[in-house]
Amino acid sequence: MKIVVRTAASATLALILAACSAGEAEPAADPPAGTVPPSSGTADVAPLAATAVRALPGTGETPFDQDRRLQAPPGWTVTVWARVPSARLLAWTPDRRLLVSRPKAGDIIELTPGQGDTAPAQRTLVSGLNQPHGLAFRGDTLYVAESDQVDAFTYRDGALSQKRVVVDGLPDAKSPELRGAYSHALKSVAVGKDGELYVSIGSTGNVSAEDRDATPERASVLRVPAGGGEPAVFARGVRNGTGLAVDPAGAVWTAVNHRDNVEYPHDRDYDGDGDSDQDRVLQEYVNDHPFEQLARLVQGRDLGWPYCNPDPDLPDGKMSYTGRPYVRDIRLNPDGSKLDCAALPPTEQGMGAHSAPLGLSFATSPGLAGGYGPGALVGVHGSWNRKPPRAPEVSFFAWRDGTLGPQQTLLTGFQNEDGSRWGRPVMAVQGPDRALYVSDDHAGAVYRVTAP
Repeated sequence: MKIVVRTAASATLALILAACSAGEAEPAADPPAGTVPPSSGTADVAPLAATAVRALPGTGETPFDQDRRLQAPPGWTVTVWARVPSARLLAWTPDRRLLVSRPKAGDIIELTPGQGDTAPAQRTLVSGLNQPHGLAFRGDTLYVAESDQVDAFTYRDGALSQKRVVVDGLPDAKSPELRGAYSHALKSVAVGKDGELYVSIGSTGNVSAEDRDATPERASVLRVPAGGGEPAVFARGVRNGTGLAVDPAGAVWTAVNHRDNVEYPHDRDYDGDGDSDQDRVLQEYVNDHPFEQLARLVQGRDLGWPYCNPDPDLPDGKMSYTGRPYVRDIRLNPDGSKLDCAALPPTEQGMGAHSAPLGLSFATSPGLAGGYGPGALVGVHGSWNRKPPRAPEVSFFAWRDGTLGPQQTLLTGFQNEDGSRWGRPVMAVQGPDRALYVSDDHAGAVYRVTAP
């Protein structure tokens, strides 16, 4: 495939592109309360309030050709800052330009902030890539995770040069042994405090246990020398750790898209008909199990998939996503011989089943305004198969005492009362100006969210 790199001498192109979607449902005047997931906010954070989404000149095409409203912290503003169809993961350059990956288009878009309240200048930084997704900087080196390899570029003054492949042979749909059957081909990349690269490799399918024995191992996070070399498994049992980022203390975290259609694991009645429901797929149980993990990784950590499932259930019938243990998968690990689930360290944090967390980033000190402070930002894409559907949102997890607190909803309202959506956040990052920048691949937009 031809690689085309645009240099600083290239003409800046104003690509004000619209993402059109036929058959979008009309929004409610305000986000319906039933579609807004509860926030587990802290005492120093005010409840969310309705705010109108403001479109800058040139950004008002569908779905912003009609009024859109979101729930955000009181007094915060949400602006359609740029239109980028199929916008996915984000990274700021050393010279304060925002990069946006677009796997479907095979390119990376550069957004250069303008003066005052104007849309950014937009151009294609590099094209001809194979499903580019994850982006990460170390100094003037940009790492790009394609579906089958990780590239390194030298970045200076808006120009890329000296492309080199850091690791190749990563599994994707073109891998001969997979014969086109690969559900999670998109890769993410992060640069650790140790200077090493961390690359998330998704599972082949929903419960494809053979991934744990593959070479290179799938459903894992690999560690690769920054200058290139043989990748090694850093953490396994990570079904689809699309979210990958490094915390303020230097530890690597992942946000995991967990499995679908899990069978009820206990030998007791769940649906109230008097019979045991063990080994049955019950929609009511699947709706909340297993939850999506937000986990701190260390060398050799196992997040259990597909033999152990993180369990949110408390003895009183309520659910929690903080410090939760695992239960054995009744189909794949009924007697615990495949993996001792009780021996796995509890998952630090999480969010509701089928939330579909994608981008993960950390806002470092002083962090977000409005009492939030430092913490993790997660783009929650929303469920595809839950009934009723899990709503998309931007979530915040406060960084306190060297770890993450529980989930708080920071931005929501992308889902209509009937379950249809006009937007789906992918990633949120804090900018050099301390504003929040959010990509949305469904609306084809990048939002700028600012505090008073």
